[in-house]
Amino acid sequence: MNVSSPKPSSTPAGASAPAAGARTPSGLRARASTRRSVLRGLAATTAAGAAAAVLPASPVHAAATPSGPRPGAASGTHTLTLVHLGRDGAPTVAYRTLLTALSGPDAGSGREVKGTPGTVTLEVPAGRYALDSLISTRPVGEENWGNDWLVRPRLDVDGDLTVVLDARVARPVDIRPPVTDARFEQIGAFAEVTYEGVTGFVNAMAMSPDLRVAHLGPDTERGAVRTWVDAYWSRLAGVCALGYLFRGERALTGLVRHPAPGDLATVVVRAGVPASGEGSALVSLSPSPGPSPALSLPIPPSGTGTFLFTPERGTWDLVYGAPTEPEGPSRAYFLLGRSYTPGSTTVHTFDTPVFGPALDASPDAPPVALRTGDTLDLSVPLLADGDGHVPSSPLFTASTVTLYRNGVPYAFRRGEKPGHASLTLPPGRAAYRLTASATRPRGSVTASWTFTSAASATPAELPLSAVRFGPDLALDGTAPPRAATRVAVTVQGAALAAGVRSLAVSVSTDRGTTWSPAPVTGGRIAVTTPAPGGTVSFRAQLTDGDGNTVTQTHLDAYVTRAAAAR
Repeated sequence: MNVSSPKPSSTPAGASAPAAGARTPSGLRARASTRRSVLRGLAATTAAGAAAAVLPASPVHAAATPSGPRPGAASGTHTLTLVHLGRDGAPTVAYRTLLTALSGPDAGSGREVKGTPGTVTLEVPAGRYALDSLISTRPVGEENWGNDWLVRPRLDVDGDLTVVLDARVARPVDIRPPVTDARFEQIGAFAEVTYEGVTGFVNAMAMSPDLRVAHLGPDTERGAVRTWVDAYWSRLAGVCALGYLFRGERALTGLVRHPAPGDLATVVVRAGVPASGEGSALVSLSPSPGPSPALSLPIPPSGTGTFLFTPERGTWDLVYGAPTEPEGPSRAYFLLGRSYTPGSTTVHTFDTPVFGPALDASPDAPPVALRTGDTLDLSVPLLADGDGHVPSSPLFTASTVTLYRNGVPYAFRRGEKPGHASLTLPPGRAAYRLTASATRPRGSVTASWTFTSAASATPAELPLSAVRFGPDLALDGTAPPRAATRVAVTVQGAALAAGVRSLAVSVSTDRGTTWSPAPVTGGRIAVTTPAPGGTVSFRAQLTDGDGNTVTQTHLDAYVTRAAAAR
């Protein structure tokens, strides 16, 4: 269950992500750089059995303040002696220690020591460092290792220095979910230490619940240490994700958290039946701030999975990896940076009809149609699922975008991602009609917008609207046959601000051969579904308060259940 779904990459240009299955070396990055990690499901690593190595100073994951002496920094090179002691107080080779330079000529680099017997001696330039060490112990008769993570966020080297890394000072991390059927899977502990604009990143991952942690050395400057711990448990059709975030002058020494049921939030994920692809969806829920060893949950078609988690950790990211054809592109839905409250339950349903345009109304949502000078960039999510979730690679067999200028065909695109195109326009004001269409393995969607536009000194968002249809469907995307139903109708986009001048909806049960008007009353229309195996199609014609229009046609939007499946 610890195969995770990817997230859109936000790693800075020129940076590299840590390899899966390895403990992430210390990373130095500028304070302004993002902390959201693409890599999920980082596997546990212990120092035991690692080959002896002392790595020279080398660049690490992300951009950092360029190396070079800082004003006022002590000069010269000094001897740093490291002594590693296990839980029995005896010297041990089962360790991995990382020295991260936060100042001095090596700022922006790190050294790693692992498995070297005896006392380790390093020659290091004067300056500020962060030091962390993961010391491992194999319990007698058990396969899992015990892990002691020692973090010294402030190590000022201004002369020869000896540091004793003693596993006996560590204290247990005791985090437990309030359910009895949960089985521990993995835990990650992370720390960021910031000094004069440079941030060092250290972490420890473990597949054993026997993790202990300790702070070493003096306090740092106020608020310079950010620490978080994320622990994951598996359940039958579920995952528990308990994460805690701290900021202060010290790393953690032990951590005890036994949340009550009311302290947690619940996300229920319902998996639809995709029109293409077999197998289960892989779903992960993990904190947005900082990397985390996410635990993916397989959910079969028409199945349900449940996540219990700690809202206090901050915002959370949900990634739904839909089943795909063996040679097809990966298809995922991303719900990033969502906030939840303790005791709340949120339900997300993926991959069910009606598929159609969905326009995000959140304040930070990018425009779906933007004119910058003579360039029109179109990125309408033409095939969002029934809940409005937008897939990274929608299922389609054909797509077109056609632009008319003053009634004359002007530009045409075929085969690109549905609803996406970049077009060059003449600068003068003109009346435009923009049509985007997509054919799916079952059904098709067409949307046609009219508006006027001209080049301007600043980028201008085009006034596109969309109409959403929300029938009550089973997870396989079907409705009962010969049933009187009511289907929700909602308006999105420019018409929300400009107002709706008119909205006409029609329904077809013969794949668009004939259409019957369906008046919108109380935000819903009345639909009588056809015989078993039949289909329902929709058409909407909307004019907003400024005279811009949209016409949408959804052929075979959904089907009725066959008689045998009733």
